[in-house]
Amino acid sequence: MCQNHFRKNAQCIDIHTHILPEKMPDWSKKFGYGGFVSLEHHKIGCARMMIDDVFFREIMSNCWEPKDRIEEMKSFLSDVQVLSTIPVMFNYHINAMDSLMIQQFLNDHIASVCKAYPNHFIGLGSIPMQDPDLAVKELERCVLELGLAGIQIGTNINNLNLSEKMFWPIWQRAEELNACIFVHPWNMMGQKDMNKYWLPWLVGMPAESSRAICSLIFGGIFQQFPKLRFAFAHGGGSFPFTLGRIEHGFEMRPDLCAIDNAISPESYCGHFWVDSLVHHPKAFAYNLELFGNEKIVVGSDYPFPLGELSPGELVRSMNYESSIEKKILVDNALDWVYGHA
Repeated sequence: MCQNHFRKNAQCIDIHTHILPEKMPDWSKKFGYGGFVSLEHHKIGCARMMIDDVFFREIMSNCWEPKDRIEEMKSFLSDVQVLSTIPVMFNYHINAMDSLMIQQFLNDHIASVCKAYPNHFIGLGSIPMQDPDLAVKELERCVLELGLAGIQIGTNINNLNLSEKMFWPIWQRAEELNACIFVHPWNMMGQKDMNKYWLPWLVGMPAESSRAICSLIFGGIFQQFPKLRFAFAHGGGSFPFTLGRIEHGFEMRPDLCAIDNAISPESYCGHFWVDSLVHHPKAFAYNLELFGNEKIVVGSDYPFPLGELSPGELVRSMNYESSIEKKILVDNALDWVYGHA
């Protein structure tokens, strides 16, 4: 669908939504080892996500059925979703060729949904980041063959930061292809040490987003690939609220922080996008002041309960003037997805 159609007609574009196919192959049987997500459809409109025989999460039909999503969007006043897989499906830790096969299956599914409902969905692919050569090839297929707008990636790749030189060919090709990149926390640091109280999701996820942003800043990725369009989930996580410490550390210990990029971290605020998923009006107002009204986009984490239950509700509750509200609800997302018109 032409971006001009969305710019004129969309009420709200939600860049942070997740989807899965209703049915998936038996990856363990196919590859000969375990650790893969399967779906147990134990009752109508409901399925258990299982990793081998361990329960991971229960999902409803709105996680796989486009018609259900579209029907729910009517009540949300949100009529366009950017689709990406659930991060547990990244499979960076497995054999790269096996991971590629899984990502191709997921990417084909997302592309088919976007093709069937072009007025409502924009697609992001996923790629086997653990093998940059395969990752670049699948990135090219996503954009050039499937018509996806870009990719979703994790905040770290098997505990490697996104600044590692091995990933630079991916950034270079994404920039050449005009592909947007959505960075979502996963494989949270410290999660084995703080399982109680759901702390990996409440503490680890925000820290992971800050890790990714700081790595891209300190590693010079934003500087080396200035046309890349990154967006970060959950309002940039803990990065905005620890920026003072990050900046102070950069100034006091350049021997540790400025070894690959001597430009102030704070100067990059406004270079990348963050979604609106911060759950509090004061946090939202701070992010708007820090990043600017052109770099905030709606993100809900639909269809999961830790997200915003009605996408764009917090934005609308702020009562900004209509021109700023439209930027956040619609225009900024299109600038991130497609680049400036």
